[in-house]
Amino acid sequence: MPRPYWKGTLKLSLVMCPVALYPASSTMERTRFHMINTETGNRLKQQMVDAETGDVVEGEQKGRGYEVSKGSYVPVDKDELDAVQLESNHTIDIDNFVPRDEIDRRYLDHPYYMVPDGKAGIEAFAVIRDAMKDQDRVALGRVVLANRERTVTIEPLGKGLLATTLRYAGEVRDEADYFDKIKTPRTSKDMIDLAVHILDSKASHFNPEKFKDKYETALRALVKRKASGKTIKQPEPEERPDNVINLMDALKQSLKGRASSSRATRRSRTTSSRRTAKKSGRATARHRKAS
Repeated sequence: MPRPYWKGTLKLSLVMCPVALYPASSTMERTRFHMINTETGNRLKQQMVDAETGDVVEGEQKGRGYEVSKGSYVPVDKDELDAVQLESNHTIDIDNFVPRDEIDRRYLDHPYYMVPDGKAGIEAFAVIRDAMKDQDRVALGRVVLANRERTVTIEPLGKGLLATTLRYAGEVRDEADYFDKIKTPRTSKDMIDLAVHILDSKASHFNPEKFKDKYETALRALVKRKASGKTIKQPEPEERPDNVINLMDALKQSLKGRASSSRATRRSRTTSSRRTAKKSGRATARHRKAS
């Protein structure tokens, strides 16, 4: 198990228990590249350079600054930043509970697994978790992560809790800035009905195991071929279809193609079942004859 990202106390009124947070997602398995010198094959390292003089800046000369006007910065050192540390940096205070369906998905940020930290608080952790299971509500709390106070949702997940940081209102862009200019054309009922049929034919269930990162697979294949000394050939560019289409024809063809695909799938399953039945029948006959 990786090291916890945060450790502290979960507090519900006077009920408290020590907890730890672990990131619920990771990008560590993605293929990553390093910058190298193509002549020597050696890895490159980055250096901080003064934008005006071009001189390399050493570690003890590096600092933070806030730009108050073009090219003018107010320097802020580490001690000054430490002075604004929040007192709640080791406690998650549950402020209230809100209906789950009231939380706009655009505000959901990073998920974390919350687990009891040590044996001392397991009972209190279980009480808080189980009390929330029968409620269609999620807890809202506050926690300091990376020196920033974040609002988090907390909800039961299996034996543990799922904590998800929320974006602030100022971090979520207003959809009106993007949607207001979309025109509203007249659409016929027949077109809508055809589109609904296509949607119904594609009805399924959410299964993340079916989602494959094709780009990641291609990258790994490329690196493997390159490492074995094979030549990498540039693929032929795909022909782009014409953008000018008749919408009604496209809807009808989509529905027809979906129906043909469904019939082919059913025929394949029927043929497979018949083959299995025949094999089973032949095996049974051989067994009887041998007996």
